[in-house]
Amino acid sequence: MHRSLKVGFISPYDHAFHGGVTSHINKLADKFRDWGHDVKIVAPCSSLQGITDPDFIPMGRPVPIPSGGSIARVSFSVWLRPFIKTVLQEQKFDVIHLHEPFAGFVPIGVLSLVNSVDAVTIGTFHTYQGTKLWGMGGNKLAMPLFRRLHGKIAVSNPAYQFINTHFPSDYNIIPNGINVDDFASADPFPELMDGKTNLLFLGRLEKRKGLKYALEAYSKLRWDWPDLRLVVVGAGKPDDDSFRIMSEHNLTDVVFAGNVSDYDVARYFKSAHIFCSPATGKESFGIVLLEAMAAGVPVVATEIEGYASVVDHGLNGLLVPPKDAEQLADAIASLLRDPELRARLSSNGSLRADEFRWDRVAGRVMDYYHQFLDEPKTALSQSLSS
Repeated sequence: MHRSLKVGFISPYDHAFHGGVTSHINKLADKFRDWGHDVKIVAPCSSLQGITDPDFIPMGRPVPIPSGGSIARVSFSVWLRPFIKTVLQEQKFDVIHLHEPFAGFVPIGVLSLVNSVDAVTIGTFHTYQGTKLWGMGGNKLAMPLFRRLHGKIAVSNPAYQFINTHFPSDYNIIPNGINVDDFASADPFPELMDGKTNLLFLGRLEKRKGLKYALEAYSKLRWDWPDLRLVVVGAGKPDDDSFRIMSEHNLTDVVFAGNVSDYDVARYFKSAHIFCSPATGKESFGIVLLEAMAAGVPVVATEIEGYASVVDHGLNGLLVPPKDAEQLADAIASLLRDPELRARLSSNGSLRADEFRWDRVAGRVMDYYHQFLDEPKTALSQSLSS
């Protein structure tokens, strides 16, 4: 059993805004705390309203910037440096775990000051096909800070391939985790259990998530399956193409639920009969697919690298080419026609999701920490100065 540690999670992203990295940090922190570790989260924050974590340390206000087909809410305030220094000196972390170490000033500021504290530094790289700055020489400027990381984690093979191109090193691939039981035991919404077949799309309503392809596929399926309903869950509003498709095909039975809590996300998955995720790319990992599998929902997704690392086509889900509404509709239709196929994919998907329980994932992260904590202090200082 590992000794109790004081761990600092450093995030570049707005902690008040729901996102994949923020969710990952919160869930990992919860698991470590369950095991008796002292965990602080340091991140920019646009609003403290609704944040109940007493161990959260706000660090500046974020600004929204375009990033990889999405919007990243990060802080670029160099004035945070003295506050960061104070936090590091007061907290005396055993481990400083930086998520996306170069995505904003908060993690960069921490890395610039780690020489002043006695802590193991770990970096987790979440994204795939991220900023273009690395291809423009930004990686050379960041390399001295990168060398201050004792350990490096990538959340998937695609994430590893991307970051290793710009920062070659030894990486430990440790995936995202999920609270399997939360999805498996969720209660469906009674109003959606009315005899209709629910096709679920869940994700932020950004172009790269592919809502318009889900709507096009739905428009093709409605003729043969008039009891089919499309449920759309996620923050944002449909783009112009999505509005055009709904108007041209006079689509009905499309339910827009908007942004919902984690609790209700699980309920929407449990209310679904088929889950489709037609993302067009830049997904480093298929966490949303695993959540659907944990809820027992058969999955149809696009054959992009992040998703293909989670789904084995024909075994625990179906994969189709991205940006192809025709093949997306055909794959969904095959599930609508074949209850046995749905049941087989659902059963195998549940087994796949079980591999990503937070107990297992957090255990691997903690074991990785101790690879460096158990090294002699001289080895650690040599690593920092290299």
